[in-house]
Amino acid sequence: MDFETADALNRAIRLIGLKHRARAAELLGEIGLHPGQEIVLLELDAHGARTQIQLAIGCECEPPTLTQLAQKLEAAGLISRQPSPTDARATVVSLTEQGQALVGPLKERWVLLAERTVAGLTRTTADALTEVTRDLASSLSCGGGRRRLARKLASVDGRLGPDR
Repeated sequence: MDFETADALNRAIRLIGLKHRARAAELLGEIGLHPGQEIVLLELDAHGARTQIQLAIGCECEPPTLTQLAQKLEAAGLISRQPSPTDARATVVSLTEQGQALVGPLKERWVLLAERTVAGLTRTTADALTEVTRDLASSLSCGGGRRRLARKLASVDGRLGPDR
């Protein structure tokens, strides 16, 4: 790939990320959330109470990042964190009633964000875009730190059991 092609690609991806995050911030701000917090709530809604390690894997973020997100969501009353009954080293995270009540409005905004992101594209093009962006995310993960982290966390998670 030559520089001009690389520059165009990198700038396009950067611009998409910036604009998508700005739209997400606007929509999530309507319900008192910040970008990054939504994925924790959606993950807990989809899978129920989870350990912070399981949640970090599901949210595809580093454990320290998840810890910061969890602290803020707990302070807002949206999640609770309790020691694991089976492993003193683990913390179990779950949605509170207030957090569960926010999931419906969150999902509405999540759909609206996606619709606004692909506005003007045909359904076929939007579906193709989803596939291409998944491939891009996968190629960025290959051989990188996230893949190693996921393996490491899965290994730790497996040793400590499913209710960790």
